[in-house]
Order: sequence, then structure tokens, then C-alpha cells
Amino acid sequence: MSHKKTIHILVIRLSAMGDVAMTVPVLRALLQQNANLKITVVTRAFFSPFFDEFENITLITPDLKGEHKGFFGILRLFKSLKSLKFDAVADLHNVLRSKILVTLFRINGTTCAQLNKGRKEKKLLTKNDVTKKLHPLKTMHQRYALVFHKLGLSLDLLTIKTIQKRKVSTPFFNKYKGKPVIGIAPFAAFKSKSLPINILEQILQKLNFTEVILFGGGDKEKEILEKVAKKYSNVTSIIQKVTFKEELDIIANLDVMIAMDSGNGHIAAMLQTPVITIWGLTHPYLGFTAFNQPKTHQITPDLTKYPLIPTSVYGNKFPEEYLTCFNTINIDKIIDLVKKHTRTKKE
Repeated sequence: MSHKKTIHILVIRLSAMGDVAMTVPVLRALLQQNANLKITVVTRAFFSPFFDEFENITLITPDLKGEHKGFFGILRLFKSLKSLKFDAVADLHNVLRSKILVTLFRINGTTCAQLNKGRKEKKLLTKNDVTKKLHPLKTMHQRYALVFHKLGLSLDLLTIKTIQKRKVSTPFFNKYKGKPVIGIAPFAAFKSKSLPINILEQILQKLNFTEVILFGGGDKEKEILEKVAKKYSNVTSIIQKVTFKEELDIIANLDVMIAMDSGNGHIAAMLQTPVITIWGLTHPYLGFTAFNQPKTHQITPDLTKYPLIPTSVYGNKFPEEYLTCFNTINIDKIIDLVKKHTRTKKE
């Protein structure tokens, strides 16, 4: 790629929430290590607060249900993007919509690189075979980084600087000043990755030394977690009680987040909050670990009792009897990890 004064890169990642959150530390490293970059990100409007920290990232949020819906909508989107004169396109999504955009940019003479999702490798790890051998695949962050490497850009994910912590504007958080406070996000897209409520309560019963905030979910989950929170004086659910931006500010100021294989874990890691991930029927070796989190923070079920884990990449396929795997999660290990992260405020 040409080493002119400023290089303008178009980055495409429209969904899902966790995947978009995973782009943030990669873009952070990219900008910290390449002073001559200007980046435009095409994503959904809801994810805009993810990028608040960046002065040299511009967002474009297409109307995918209106003006930019369907093939002709993509053509309209391409026409408006083309006018911005990008030097290169990084497709971090690699779905039909982004493939069409990339094809149009290539026809237009723009250098493009696309995400390799590693589908064949992941298929081998999720096959219905108790003799399969687990081994770690590239993380999604590494796969994103490879896209930029293809464009000739320098990017080292091991040398990211600490960012300035967000300030919490909501008065709700004032009561936690000076106290250890952790977050728990027990839900995920599928029940194979969601923490059973009885296991959540077992964890909460042992967390009487810290304040706990519960995150995530819609109306049904809100009702469930509010009932749980009422049982404990140190537990609060904030589902639908704060704005999305306020929620991000709160997550950024937690001592640690306990999450499932879900977007909340990736959001916390994006904000440089330590993350303890509880895995169900997916597995960290598939590459969806939260960014820059140690192996000790990956809490998995007993794989000798449940040898088919991981049963799918996203948790959408699983034998029903395998849902009992959560009963083998080491709760004491989770508590010990929380204590390590809250010790400073206690002392």
C-alpha cells in the first residue's frame, strides 16, 4: 500500500454486538501503531457508542431496513461510500452484503481484504465425535488483524496502550464509590450458553463481599433478574434502567465482569475491564474468547463428562441432555478470581 501522508481505510462490520465489540481493540491497536491512518467504519447505529474514544474514526450507519435494504440498497450504499475515495477496504464481516460491497469496490479498482472465518477448522472442532481432539484456533481478534496485515498495515495485538477510563454520568453509580463492584451477565443468544438461574444464585450466595450488578436481556430476562436481585442486599439489576451508553460507562468502571460466551464479555474486554467467562456448550478454543484475557479466566464444564463440547460454533446446536454441563462448573474458582480482582479496593 502506498505510504502517502494519510491512508483512508473503510472497515465493514455490521453485526452482531459481540463481533462489533471485538473490532474495537483491534482498531485501537491499529491506530496506535499507524499514525497516518484515517478509518471509516460501516456498522449499525446502535453500536455507535463503542467508538466514542476515537477521534480519527468516522461512522457510517446504513439504513438496512429502508434505504439500503436489498441489492439496490447496497448499490446506493456503495455509491455514497465510493465518493469518500478510500485507499483500501477491510471486510471484517464477510457475509453476502459485505461481499457485494467488496466486489463493487474491487471493480472500482480499490484494494480489498476479507475476513477468513476458518469455517473448516471450526467444523472439525464441533463435529459429533467423542474422539475429536481439541486445539486452539486463531482468535477472532487475530483473524481481524490478518485482514489488515493483508492490506500491508502494521498491527501487533500484544502492545495496546491502556485507554482512559470512561466517566459514569448516571447518579445510580454514585453509591458504589470506593466499593468493590462486579458485573454478571448470565444470558446469551442460546440457552446452551446461558447460565441457569440456580447456578447464578449459587454464585451470588458466595459474593457477599462485593457489590454485584446484573446485566443483559429483554423483558423476560429483566423480570427474572429483578426477582433474583431482591433476594440479596448487595445485588442490583440494571436491565432497561439506564441507556446503552450509560451501561458501557458502568461496565468500564467494574472491578471485573463475569459473562458467558456473549456480547457482554466482549464489551467489558473492549473497555479493558477484566472478564471471567463461563463457557457452556461452546469452547474458548473456537476463538471467541474475550480480548486479552488469560486462560485462567476461562471456566469450562467437565469435558470428560461432556466430550462432545463444543457442540457448535455459536451454541445453536446441542444435545438437550448436555445442558446439565453447567452443574460441573467450578464455582469456587470463579469466586477466587473475583476476590483477586476486588482485593485492592477491600484493602
